[in-house]
Amino acid sequence: MASQGSDILKRKLYSIIFEAETPAGKAFDVILLFMIVASVVVVSLESVVSLRRDYLHLFQALEWAFTILFTIEYLLRIYSSGKPLNYIFSFFGIIDFLAIIPTYLSLFILGSQYLLVIRVFRLLRIARVFRLTRFVNEGQVLSKALRASLTKITVFLGVVLMMVIVVGALMYVIEGRQSGYTSIPKSIYWAIVTLTTVGFGDITPVTPLGQFLASLLMITGYGIIAVPTGIVSVELANAERMNTNTRVCPNCHKEGHAPTANFCDNCGYELHRKQEAVGNPA
Repeated sequence: MASQGSDILKRKLYSIIFEAETPAGKAFDVILLFMIVASVVVVSLESVVSLRRDYLHLFQALEWAFTILFTIEYLLRIYSSGKPLNYIFSFFGIIDFLAIIPTYLSLFILGSQYLLVIRVFRLLRIARVFRLTRFVNEGQVLSKALRASLTKITVFLGVVLMMVIVVGALMYVIEGRQSGYTSIPKSIYWAIVTLTTVGFGDITPVTPLGQFLASLLMITGYGIIAVPTGIVSVELANAERMNTNTRVCPNCHKEGHAPTANFCDNCGYELHRKQEAVGNPA
């Protein structure tokens, strides 16, 4: 009997905390979003010296109040989840954890409470809260394109890294310490700054050969910058666009599925399984 009552409580908590399809779930998420915005504003205001001097105790009290509420929410998410570990190590699970840990770290590491601004990432839930499924769809397309581009971009960055190492070493030999190229690592730093066309100007070549090499590197930089953009653009064009809803998989917590989908496209869990399975999944 106690077990049955516990399962009913878990089901109710799950529908409120994880689902935005019900009035209670949407109300919960809207309140949560306002709290997230308020907590980020408080942390930002505390960094202003004049305000911190006059209202430090108020800011600290508000930070702890928000953190305690978010901690309770995090624990309730773990409790109501059918498979807690899947939630804990999901994208939003990690973000939820990182959103509360800085306040506790501030007891040991001074200033770490300012890392609480990471809570702004929790606002990503706003798309499902207000049924902005178009944004959910486009976000999934972008995510798919980035994953498909990862291997190509990794190879590309590896080639770029080898290039700046070689050019940095050449500049160290050509220009030498008298021109500010005091070591190969510092010369590599110059090569990266030049290749990306940032051009801080803290180190500049003075010899004709060094200036010629720098010119080639700058011209190369314009072409190199366009490569990752082209890779992602191609994958975006190839990415499958599909209509999705805001349904969350109870098993792996993957959000966004086709309206007619019966199974999660990430873990294969039956999406329309009877709700009692949430509290005690097979």
